[in-house]
Formats: sequence, structure tokens, C-alpha cells
Amino acid sequence: MKTLTGKTAIVTGASRGIGRAIALHLAGEGANVVLTARDIALLDAAVLEITGAGGKAVLMAADLREADASAAVARRAVDAFGAIDIVVNNAGATKRGEFEELSDDDWMDGFALKFFGAVRLTRAAWPQLRARCGSVVHISGSGGRTPGAQFAIGGSVNAALLSFTKSLAETGLRDGVQVNCVNPGPVRTARLDTRLARIAAEKGVTGEQALRIFLSAEKITRVAEPEEIAALVGFIVGPMGRSLHGSLIDIDGGSTKTI
Repeated sequence: MKTLTGKTAIVTGASRGIGRAIALHLAGEGANVVLTARDIALLDAAVLEITGAGGKAVLMAADLREADASAAVARRAVDAFGAIDIVVNNAGATKRGEFEELSDDDWMDGFALKFFGAVRLTRAAWPQLRARCGSVVHISGSGGRTPGAQFAIGGSVNAALLSFTKSLAETGLRDGVQVNCVNPGPVRTARLDTRLARIAAEKGVTGEQALRIFLSAEKITRVAEPEEIAALVGFIVGPMGRSLHGSLIDIDGGSTKTI
């Protein structure tokens, strides 16, 4: 039985990786999905996969760094499907590196998409979410609780999203909107594959050996698949997850060591 039939979801950063997996999963549960990212070709391929399987989806190529992009995405959802029930704020990768080598522009860019993009889209969709007792899920990351030296920007942005989640959840109590945050650890995406390839080259080892080195260094049990994150999001926004509210949910193989 499909749990999201008749619901409309917006998924940002939906052209690849975690966002793409979330869009496909929600569509598989019956939701109408608006996929947004910057790469129109990849978005089109994802939409075709959804519609080819009998689902309903449209795309909106947009750069959520731009102040007016979020409102346009929200309008696209209402124009296409008449409502907004779910917003999944997934877009945004941040630059890794040593603190002294990170410029002001690096910091500004890190916050512009992942944090302010989430704030703006949630604000644009809020009237619809309030009217329909909808749901917001932010995709943050384990670095928001346990940042490392190479993750100064990402940890700071993710921590801001955790705080935003708690604040917005209080507003959601008043307005009837469910608000939660998912914190993935390392996930099998193209970005992680690049890191593993670099380890393999530096150490002169195979890809499998590089993965074992990575797991040991990160002190985690395993690398998650994007579909695992998607399934968790699907549970949260579905009928069985409505008791989750203001929750900061780690799905990270044990990388979060703090309480």
C-alpha cells in the first residue's frame, strides 16, 4: 500500500545522490514530486525514471542561492499539482579544507545554498504546509554534531540547520506542520567515491582496501546507501512517522560520538 498517495513533495538537490534517491522513493510511495537542482539534464533523467514507473513528477531547474528561486520552486509545485505537503531540503555541498585556507567566499557559499536555500524554500512553502498539516525534513549531516578539522564550513552549516529545525519545530506546533532533521554520515555518492579513489591512489591500495581504511579512520560501521536515507525520510513524512517532531535523527554508522 502506497503511503503518500495524493501528497505533493518538493525535493531539493534532486538531480543526484541522496536527493535523487529521496525523490524516487517518495514517488514510489505515491507522492507527486517536484525535483529541483541546477543540472536540468540530470533532473530530466530522474523525472523520466519516475514517470516511466507510473509516478508523477516535474522538474524545476534553479539555483537556490538566488533569493527569488525558492518562491519560484514553490509556485511550480502549486501550479503543477495544486498544493505542497512535503518539503525536503537536501541541496548543498560545502567545501572541505584546512581552516586557514578557507576564504570568506567559501564560507558564504556554504551557507548560501544549504542553509539559506532551506530557510527561503521553507518560508515560501509554509502557507501551503500550514493549510495541509504538511511536513519539512532538513538533510543536515553528522558533522553538525561532531565536526572535524577538515569540515569547519560543513559542520557550522549543519549545526545551523539543527538549530533551525528546533526553532521551526516550535512554530510547527502552533501551525500544525511537522519539522524534523536527518543527519547522514558518509553515504555512497559520487563525492564519497572521489574521496575513496584519492585514498586508494595515495596508499597504493585497492578500492575495497581504501574503503576499509576510510571506515577505520572515520570510526564507523559502514557507508550508507542513498536509498537508506530515502527510506528514513519516507517513514518520517508517512503516516507512521507523525510522532517525530523536532527530532534530529542520526543515520551515520556511529560517527556521532556525542550525546
